Parts: sequence; structure tokens; C-alpha cells
Amino acid sequence: MPRILLGVSGGIAAYKACELTRLLVKAGHDVIPLVTEGAQRFVTEETFLALARRPKNEDVYPHLTRADLLVVAPCTANTLAKLAHGIADNVLTEAALAHRGPILVAPAMNPRMWQNSATRANVETLQARGVELVGPDEGEMAEGEWGVGRLAEPIEIAARIEQLLAPGSLAGRRILITAGGTREPVDSVRFVGNRSSGRMGVALAEEARRRGAEVIVLAANLAVEVPYGVEAIPTPTAESMRDAALALPDVDVLLLAAAVADYRPAEALTGKRTKDDQAWTLELQPTDDIAKALGERKRTGQVLVAFGAEHGEEGLERKRAMLETKNADLVVFNDVGRSDIGFESTDNEVVLITRDRERAVPKAAKASVAAAILDEVERLLP
Repeated sequence: MPRILLGVSGGIAAYKACELTRLLVKAGHDVIPLVTEGAQRFVTEETFLALARRPKNEDVYPHLTRADLLVVAPCTANTLAKLAHGIADNVLTEAALAHRGPILVAPAMNPRMWQNSATRANVETLQARGVELVGPDEGEMAEGEWGVGRLAEPIEIAARIEQLLAPGSLAGRRILITAGGTREPVDSVRFVGNRSSGRMGVALAEEARRRGAEVIVLAANLAVEVPYGVEAIPTPTAESMRDAALALPDVDVLLLAAAVADYRPAEALTGKRTKDDQAWTLELQPTDDIAKALGERKRTGQVLVAFGAEHGEEGLERKRAMLETKNADLVVFNDVGRSDIGFESTDNEVVLITRDRERAVPKAAKASVAAAILDEVERLLP
């Protein structure tokens, strides 16, 4: 029976947490209410204990380190700030610091409080740590104001809880993702590189983690943070990325989303070359082909996904050939001839190429594109 810590913070929406408690108990969960003093101004703790079928005066502290999920509903702006900054001044926020597992937060506050830059920063901080949010919804507030800030409906929160507690579709799978752009040293300060931010690889890592996979990211000069719960190995150059990729055993899926430099200087200077009036000629040599090396070693049942950034229809045709030249199972093509997708953009638009079909994924946020790619990976997995 999954154990859920249900935190209820102060606000008129606390009454909705009663219905949420009832739904979770009905679904067979062991619910432990953690009711703040502010919440008890609206609904007594005894009400939640009765709905959760727990004895009065129960000592909740022994439960705080062995719960499957922490839910905070409603979560006021004040509690949201405490969670973001690690303040532990009540039983709920103490539980949040002690908890080792997924956390789901359902915000509820005045629309202007929700839009405040401090609240937005707190939300970003929590999401960067892997905290899930459900809501808030748009609607009329208790004081008559209209906007985004209403607590999500209990049935919606309960449904999200079931998703978080259910085994993920990639549970038990080990996934290796390369992300970012490698930089090949010219001297101690200059390099040959590209404009990849790593957003696509990080979006893939977040989605794979959400689906229950164990995720390892080979990170090349990322402009964004690796998601919470994902192991990151710095691999700033093509050589370091290749060595790390070949050294990792027992990987079920290889998602090669990094933009690996095709060439590197034949000889890198150990110091900085001083600027003068003379021309500087660099000799470049090809880097090792990571996708090809991994394709040659691919074992039965392993899925190799190669990414290709090209221009237009001719580029798409070249990417189709990677199914054979790299021994790839899936090739993801994106047209970098467009400025509104791909490198340094939050959006992408790709074509998914396999041996039995091709599928265009329309322009969308990279998180949505990542979900489409992993849907295709799941189709290919044995």
C-alpha cells in the first residue's frame, strides 16, 4: 500500500483537501495528513484524521522518512517559498526536507501572487529539483477576483498522484543521453565548437526520468541544468564523450542528442596564442564518430538513436542513410536552416526516421518533442 504524506497549508482552498483525502483513501492509499496551523484556521486537523482513518494524537514523525510520495495541496505562496528555500518551521516543511522521493505541489493563491516574480523564481527552483506541479487553474477566487491561481480540482490532483505512483513505462531501463555541444581546444582559451545549448538532450533526460528510467547524461558544455535525479558526467570534448560512452555497460537505449564537433585542431597550443598582424592557419582533422563506434558495438535488443542537424531535403536524405552507416534504429532529423527551431531555441520540429516508417513531429516545445521521441523508442524496445 503506497504511503502518501498529504501536506495542507493555510488558505481557503484547504477545504478541497478533504475531498482529496477521501479520494486517496478510497483508492487504497495510506494517507498521513500534515496540517499546518494556518490550514487549521479553515479545517481542523481532526477532520483530516477522520477522513484518513487515522487515530487522534498519532505521532507522525516516524512516518516522515518512509513515504512513497509527498503531496502539498493546497500550497500557498508562503509554503511554496519555504519549500524552495529549505525553511523547516512546521511539520509539513520539516517533512519536505526529510522526504526522499517524489514531491507533488498543487499551488493555490491570488493571481497576482502567482504572477509575482518572486513566486515564479520559487517555482523554477522547485522544478529544477524535480518537484512536480499540478495547477493552478484559472477561475474565480474566493475574494471575487478572476485569474490563474485556483487550486486544481481534487480529482485532477488524485489522477496525477496515481501517475506518479504507477511504475513508469521505462522503469528498469538504463538510458544514456549525450547532450550539448563539444568544444575542441585551439589553445588555452579558444576552441572549435557549435551553438548547441543542450536543451534537447536535457528535455529527453527529464522525460526519460519521468517515465521511470535510470538516466545518465554525458554533458558537453550545457547552457541549462541537468534535471534532478539524473546522473551527469562532464564530457567537454568529442574524445572524452566517446571514451565515456564506450565505457558505460548495460545501457538499453543510447540517445545521441549532442552536437559533436566534426573536426578538431590537429594540434592544440598549451598556452594562449598572442594576437598579432599575421594570418593564423589552423589544420583541422576529423573527430571520432561516436554514433558509428556505438553502432558497431550495439548488442541485441539495444536501441541506438542518432540525431542529425542538416539543411533541407538533401540533409534529410543524408540522415536516412544513417540507419545503415551508423547501425541506428532511429534517426532524428532537424532542419537547422531555420532560425525558429533547433540550436539555442526552446522549440524544435523533427522527422523521426526508422526502417519501417517516417513521422514528422510538428513544431513544439522541446519537452513535447522529447516525449514523441521516447514514444518511438518505446515502440522499438523489445
